[in-house]
Amino acid sequence: MILIANVGVLALYLLVLWLGSAIVGSYLSQRKGYGEKPGLASGLLLSVVGALAWLLVPAKAESDWRVVGPFPWQRSEG
Repeated sequence: MILIANVGVLALYLLVLWLGSAIVGSYLSQRKGYGEKPGLASGLLLSVVGALAWLLVPAKAESDWRVVGPFPWQRSEG
């Protein structure tokens, strides 16, 4: 009985990690100017690797990543 419970907890943790990767991928791709859907797809299909891959993708010139910064609550100096 304990073995089944341990597998269930592991499955729950992996599910949270998978969904978190989709959220992070969607956020990063949207901030970089590509829209939410490519990041969501890569986060769901490739899990953590897909979300981290968006850190390597260059941001478009007119994107929020370049204009405002990686985080919307950052203050722009100047």
